[in-house]
Amino acid sequence: MGELNMIITIGRQYGSAGHEIGQKLADDLGVKLYDKEMLKRAAKESGLCEELFETHDEKPTNSFLYSLVMDTYSLGYASGTYADMPINHKIFLAQFDAIKKIADEGPCVLVGRCADYALEDYKNVMNVFIYADMDARIRRVAREFNITDAKAKDIITKTDKKRASYYNYYTNKEWGDAKGYDLCLNSAKLGVDGTVRAIKEYMKIRCRVENPKL
Repeated sequence: MGELNMIITIGRQYGSAGHEIGQKLADDLGVKLYDKEMLKRAAKESGLCEELFETHDEKPTNSFLYSLVMDTYSLGYASGTYADMPINHKIFLAQFDAIKKIADEGPCVLVGRCADYALEDYKNVMNVFIYADMDARIRRVAREFNITDAKAKDIITKTDKKRASYYNYYTNKEWGDAKGYDLCLNSAKLGVDGTVRAIKEYMKIRCRVENPKL
């Protein structure tokens, strides 16, 4: 397995340039980037309205037994049970399926949406988490949206809280916890290009370790 055959998932704090890093990495590797494209794919294949996916995108769910979600998934969408599920759970399962199908098509970069969890049984997956100092994220968001630092900090805090709640609810891991990822990088220290280079170097090293005869 060469590094070019790997699937990269990227979890990211808001304002850490995770999407930009993912796009540059995908361009360098010559593969597709999937971010909100995962939502479009899931909507198309599930027959559910795309606007529903946008509404529920990485947002906390209502309190409802997590076990029902995975039990229903393991039963292969049992008749009746799936039909009675809350819409947010149907949306998660549709995304879960779409992510697996995307991964089955070949190497790619997947940003957010619990992709690391959906692909935890895949051998050629590398999970990355991008974070950055709060001050750096505030500057980036304030500049990008032309808003005050206070407003930027509020958006960052709320968005990260939503992402963490969504991830922690639907997976067996904790969002941003280092042990759940292969690599955690501070983009404020390395910059976008430096972070991309670090990911690519890690991929090369991992490939040599896993394939010493190559």
